[in-house]
Amino acid sequence: MQRLEKKLYFIYNPLAGKGNVRGKLYEIIQTLASAEYEVTVYPTREPRDATERVENLPDEYDLVVCCGGDGTLDEVVTGMMRRERKIPVGYIPAGSCNDFARSLQIPGNMQQAAEIAVQGESFAVDVGSLNERNFIYVAAFGIFTDVSYTTKQGMKNVLGHMAYILEGMKRLTSVKSYYLKVTSEEMSFEGDFLFGMVTNSRSVGGFKSIVGKNVVFDDGIYEVTFIQRPRNPMELQEILAALAISQIDTKYMYSFRSSRIVVESEEPVPWALDGEYGGEYEKAVISNNPRAVEIRIAPAVLESLREQEAAEEQEEIPQGE
Repeated sequence: MQRLEKKLYFIYNPLAGKGNVRGKLYEIIQTLASAEYEVTVYPTREPRDATERVENLPDEYDLVVCCGGDGTLDEVVTGMMRRERKIPVGYIPAGSCNDFARSLQIPGNMQQAAEIAVQGESFAVDVGSLNERNFIYVAAFGIFTDVSYTTKQGMKNVLGHMAYILEGMKRLTSVKSYYLKVTSEEMSFEGDFLFGMVTNSRSVGGFKSIVGKNVVFDDGIYEVTFIQRPRNPMELQEILAALAISQIDTKYMYSFRSSRIVVESEEPVPWALDGEYGGEYEKAVISNNPRAVEIRIAPAVLESLREQEAAEEQEEIPQGE
């Protein structure tokens, strides 16, 4: 018997952001159903719930739409990476920062985001791996990186980005650093580092332009930044001043692009993946899985991304040859 309707699995985190997704459910589901989808609705109940649900979803589904913060999207993408048949993913952002949505210009208005999820174009993005774990846009360690999963949800909801900043400032005097050996094809170095991140996003923690310019989401390459521990308050001020104006101070920072990075330490280093706790590792092998999962974005945004890629490829062609 021929299927008359496409099937859509809608999974949402009722606690994300201010929890206001619950007040928008009717509008969201109406938007999804109006695109001639048979909609199945599932609210997450505990951490990793979304990963398990997506991993075990029957192949008959045509689209998965998730609503929540970056952590919810991370869980859905992780579940998708464990599947043999990948299903396109629509994203309705409802978290505190929504870095990845901001990078792909997915609107914060839930109904508009729902329309893009069912009417938009599929864009295959890179997905990261840190050892056995996956991440969609950032793997990081050190100062500020564990703030998002140690800050209470209520504080996130009320203060938004300021919650992360305030929590981090309280820790400056006692911040821990790690002696690391970092190896990649592009460069290798070692030293005492208080922060490091591997990203595929134009915004991290709600802040733009600290991850490098001209980020391409499907080129198989990450933007990498490591910041050394300052030896005195003056060096700390120089580092903070450089970050404030989105510049790399090469005296204290390493910044490069790579598809694979190995980070080794004599003690376990706690990593955050997409703003959530990602485990502790003495050896972290971070690699890029090019164009591994399809995300729905607006047609105009997809066209803009393609134009950007074409322009960058043109710039890389040697002149006069």
